[in-house]
Amino acid sequence: MIYLFTCLLSFFRSKPRVMRSKTLPLNPAELSTKALVFDVEGGLLRSSSSFPYFMLVALEEGGLLRGLILLLSYPLVCCLSQEMGIRVMVMVSFCGLSKKSFAAGRVVLPKFLLEDVGLEGLALMRRGKRRVCVSRMPRVMVEWFLKEYLDVEVVVGRELKVFCGYYTGFLEAGDIEAVKQEVDGYVGVLNLTTKPFHMPLFLYIQYDLPTFSPPFVTSISHCFCQELTNFYYLLVQELYIVSEAEKRRWHPLPREKYPKPLIFHDGRIAFRPNPINTTAMFMWLPLGLTLAISRLIIGLTLPYNISTPLLASTSMKWRLKGTIPHSLLSKAHLLVCNHRTLLDPVYINVALNKPVSTVTYSLSRVSEILSPIKTVRLTRKRDVDRVAMEGMLSYGHNLVVCPEGTTCREPYLLRFSPLFTELADEIVAVAVDVRVSMFYATTAGGFKGFDALFYLLNPSMCYEVEFLETVDTGCVRRGEVSSTDMANVVQGVIGRALGFECTKLTRRDKYMVLAGNDVIVETNEKKTKG
Repeated sequence: MIYLFTCLLSFFRSKPRVMRSKTLPLNPAELSTKALVFDVEGGLLRSSSSFPYFMLVALEEGGLLRGLILLLSYPLVCCLSQEMGIRVMVMVSFCGLSKKSFAAGRVVLPKFLLEDVGLEGLALMRRGKRRVCVSRMPRVMVEWFLKEYLDVEVVVGRELKVFCGYYTGFLEAGDIEAVKQEVDGYVGVLNLTTKPFHMPLFLYIQYDLPTFSPPFVTSISHCFCQELTNFYYLLVQELYIVSEAEKRRWHPLPREKYPKPLIFHDGRIAFRPNPINTTAMFMWLPLGLTLAISRLIIGLTLPYNISTPLLASTSMKWRLKGTIPHSLLSKAHLLVCNHRTLLDPVYINVALNKPVSTVTYSLSRVSEILSPIKTVRLTRKRDVDRVAMEGMLSYGHNLVVCPEGTTCREPYLLRFSPLFTELADEIVAVAVDVRVSMFYATTAGGFKGFDALFYLLNPSMCYEVEFLETVDTGCVRRGEVSSTDMANVVQGVIGRALGFECTKLTRRDKYMVLAGNDVIVETNEKKTKG
């Protein structure tokens, strides 16, 4: 009945106006009262291929074997129709995954999707009063990203079949009634009309067809059933078409123009896994594993003046910015640095070429055994931790402290715990940064014992260490300045040196976001200028 009803309406209704001009409706007055419908792959992302996102799901949720199977199936995907290709990638990526533990759509994919958003497409979408996004990918892959980071109000995507709490790898048939309820509610919020097919919607899609057969129907028919295609066709009044040639001229979205900042994300893959890059990764792994073991042996057994050039010849480099303060060469200090990976204190040790100790909260037993420097576990009990650190300083050891309490991959500094300001009359601030080419050396949801291995597996990496000025913290012990204010001062010193943005976020905020908190936590301080 619904199908016959929609066909009857489409017979009496005039065809949508199709815009193929190069000038899109960028005048805010034209769109401020409209609702926009965007094809995610065709009208929002610069790349129309969804393979990298399925590969991220396969690698991060299913492991290397699943990723290899998906890579080997790519030639078959290219030979099939778009709809069948999507179904094959869904089957390989999702079959057998637990629905309850699936987190890639929340903690992994948003970073790569944001990097693929076109500046021009997002600028157009944000001019509309309301926003609807339609995707060929499963809803669980894109919904969090679109709603939390781009403020999209309705997301229409593929639904996955579930059996006993696990994804079967099959797609649900298009449920027009479920989508109709969403759109009806959306119309109510918009307060324009009670009839969905009278809504003033725009559809911004990719396909530049030589003849009108309507492109909206063509685009949606690859994703949903024919009934749903006709239903959405009735909603559209004007169609704006973007060709592949035009999309190639789009610019990537700069970080400062993200609608919401991306501060936390997880996963081991540090590159966009398109077919070429993924093939290179699998070809590199056998050699990379051998090289990682060699790097580890060299770093643990040889003096720094010998191991440093040897490791640099394998593209494992580090760089000292500026000079080392003379006071550090004569006596022990409390060194305070930001936290990028578990190797931060190790590279400070290498730069000083003097023994240092460090305190940690959550270092794995494997990393603790392999560490070339002395490590002491903290308990997160303020009085107990204070006694432990004061004892290490009293022995005349250089002590490295990371007051953020956890790592942050992006150019942000988390809030500094103020305990370190009460331990000494002066501290030395140290700014560290790291660049990797293939794998991240940190994880929130994975096994932390592999952190060092993933760092050593990178084809190339570079650590940067910069010793900053000595900061007088004696005023805290004299009661002239609060420990919190002094910690913020040190945070600002390191932030300005790195060009990072200072925030008041904590370790708890990080794990709440990566564990599925409903709120994207925003920064509380403006960007610091170096």
